[in-house]
Amino acid sequence: MKTFSYARARDAAEAVTGFTPGTMYLGGGTNLVDLMRLGVAAPDRLVDVSRLPLDGIGFAGETLHIGAAVRNSDLAAHPLVRTRYPMLARAVLAGASGQIRNMATVGGNLLQRTRCPYFQDISRPCNKRQPGSGCPAIEGDHSNLAIIGHSDHCVATHPSDMAVALAALDANVYLTGPDGDRVITMPGLHRLPGDTPERDTVLEPGELIIGVELPPPPPGPSTYRKVRERASYAFALVSVAALLDVAEDGVIREARLALGGVAHVPWRARHAEQALRGAPATEVAFTRAADAELAHAQPLARNGYKVPLSRNVIVRTLLELMP
Repeated sequence: MKTFSYARARDAAEAVTGFTPGTMYLGGGTNLVDLMRLGVAAPDRLVDVSRLPLDGIGFAGETLHIGAAVRNSDLAAHPLVRTRYPMLARAVLAGASGQIRNMATVGGNLLQRTRCPYFQDISRPCNKRQPGSGCPAIEGDHSNLAIIGHSDHCVATHPSDMAVALAALDANVYLTGPDGDRVITMPGLHRLPGDTPERDTVLEPGELIIGVELPPPPPGPSTYRKVRERASYAFALVSVAALLDVAEDGVIREARLALGGVAHVPWRARHAEQALRGAPATEVAFTRAADAELAHAQPLARNGYKVPLSRNVIVRTLLELMP
């Protein structure tokens, strides 16, 4: 591991002051430390932000504020999250293992890097790790990688379960940095690869996530379903965050859908949502909505199974939410 300097910030302002190239922020370390051991990440300086006073969860008016230093396990167990945002609680519990959730932070979870095997193997080329070196996953091992929104430069997927739920909930992500504060609404924090896959997010150098704010959820039940290769400690092949509000006459008033495991970003299924609003809450309508979204999929040679899998998971999840 490359030698680096270490500093612990007392507050967010101290963390971002004097930011220089080669500096990285350290939260729970559950992703960054692994990447450093692999040689994928090689910071010159680590600024520890895990103990910043950003570990609260509570209402500010009608919105729920979650500090960036909140541990994932604390977020999933919080009564306000479990009762008002069950989709989010289930998404967090679907991620990693209990031990990792006890360490991982909300801010770090949103910024975790892809688990594409070519990205994590420094003996292989990877445009995300080394721009311009190529994407061997396109012709190689891509069975678990993207079917939507990918490019000729990268077919990696975003690994976060939490981010999928936050995309469905229209969460606001609060940032601070050398040039001041700003707010980004999800989806919008993460970027599609295009021809610059090395940039996962829209964060500028030195910017730090300080919190997440959730608006009041629409009426209706919500949930999170994750399909993976084993029961725990595995990343999604396909996941769905869903909310469904059905009127007494059986017509859908509101629907929220976001997909994980299918794109470089948490994928908000806007085409499916549009198809669902005003439609009858039936399996036929759910299937049509899923097909409207998946019509834009471009599977690779060995991950075409994700298209019918996504359709089935969307339909099954929506059926579970019917009154």
